[in-house]
Amino acid sequence: MRKISILCMGLCAAVALSSCSGSKESAYKKAYEKAKAQEMANATAYVPATTPTTAPVEGTYNQSSAGESREVANATVRQESVTVINGAGLRDYSVVVGSFGVRANAEGLQSKLKGAGYEAQVAYNSSLGMYRVIATTYASKADAVNSRNQLRANYPDAWLLYKK
Repeated sequence: MRKISILCMGLCAAVALSSCSGSKESAYKKAYEKAKAQEMANATAYVPATTPTTAPVEGTYNQSSAGESREVANATVRQESVTVINGAGLRDYSVVVGSFGVRANAEGLQSKLKGAGYEAQVAYNSSLGMYRVIATTYASKADAVNSRNQLRANYPDAWLLYKK
């Protein structure tokens, strides 16, 4: 009888422990799927417009004899409606070096950029729920493209934002 009692307690303990690990895996899986869905939603939101009056499309660059980049065709620009959360304000073209779902993370990168001498700002896209960290902002698209190209040395995913 004693052996049966011990065997039953061991079996109950094994069932209890195995059910706990399943719920943790399920929670991690749900969080992963949610993040993946949000990433896919962000990817589809960045379809460049085809008319030059709204958002120019991908282009090429040639080297001039002075060694400067000269824009030959249009560069990809993402058009979003954003609100400045922390900063002086945006011009037409901005260089985004980071996107975060958490405001504190965006402000951390903003502080790092300010320490490096940039006039960094944080803007919020309410439709996507994303905080955009903007390193530089310009009225001229050509200036923004040159800045983006320089920033890509440290931030390879830097991209251009045209504010709506």
